[in-house]
Amino acid sequence: MKPLITTVATTILMVNSAFTNADINTETSVLFIGNSFTYGYGSATRYYRADSVTDLNNHGIGGVPALFKSFSEQAGLDYDVYLETRSSSALDFHLENKLAVIGKQPWDQVVMHGYSTLDSKKPGDPAMLVETTVKLSTFLQQLNPNVEVFLSATWSRADLIYQADRHWSGTPISKMALDIRAGYDLAAAAAPAVKAVNGVGEAWTRAMVLGIADTNPYDGIEFGKVSLWSWDYYHASTHGYYLQALVVFGNLTGLDPRSLGRNECSGFELGMSRHAVNMLQQAAFEQLVSESKVKAAPLIISKSVYPKRCALNKPE
Repeated sequence: MKPLITTVATTILMVNSAFTNADINTETSVLFIGNSFTYGYGSATRYYRADSVTDLNNHGIGGVPALFKSFSEQAGLDYDVYLETRSSSALDFHLENKLAVIGKQPWDQVVMHGYSTLDSKKPGDPAMLVETTVKLSTFLQQLNPNVEVFLSATWSRADLIYQADRHWSGTPISKMALDIRAGYDLAAAAAPAVKAVNGVGEAWTRAMVLGIADTNPYDGIEFGKVSLWSWDYYHASTHGYYLQALVVFGNLTGLDPRSLGRNECSGFELGMSRHAVNMLQQAAFEQLVSESKVKAAPLIISKSVYPKRCALNKPE
């Protein structure tokens, strides 16, 4: 008896092979698979520019995928962006319930992540993440042997650090992000389709070191800084998701996030200051360049230019 993933993938490929050349476009297709950390729970990004991306679950989500789409358009790149998300889920949920949706077409690039603690029942244990990453990336390879998979290593949760009797209680703010990254590095090493890990959590830590992001929301937000967490100190704020999208943008495209400029239009539409936009781009750049993912190429503006709204979405 053939494994379920192989059987599903074979059936989907037979359907896909019936498409004519007229159905093929030159856009780079990218699929985001994740949970509330992808769709932007707790922030204005959740439904931001939802009409610019395709939500395969028809929930009208924009989220991090829509920010990535906006960044790529501003950079003159042609990405066709999709997302498939489910609240509070790890990759096992998508494997068990969403292969038919995910397998609607072969993907050029896929960005995905699991639960925020690696395993909801065993915080800090990467075993399930490694296993499910291998299975899901294998499925994606069956759809497109050349698919590039990117894993997003998420951030340190303030609620698990500053409250008592939690797995990371009392540890430095950087510790959880590093532990999560270590788990994703193991998953990436086990799955040949994985091209790179998005060091989102480490970029958050860099934003704190740079002085733009507050380190502890439980004692108030220091003047002149932003909180990367939302009201629950668990999910991200608009600033936190924005930083996540910048890291993903740099890793997938190889472009310096600072090339978008402090006048970047999505940050302006979401009510962020030019200073915050500039510093978050710097944090993303520093993380990416530390891993040799980008080369320095900031946008230099000779005079102050007030930011404007993003261009209207292209008609179908």
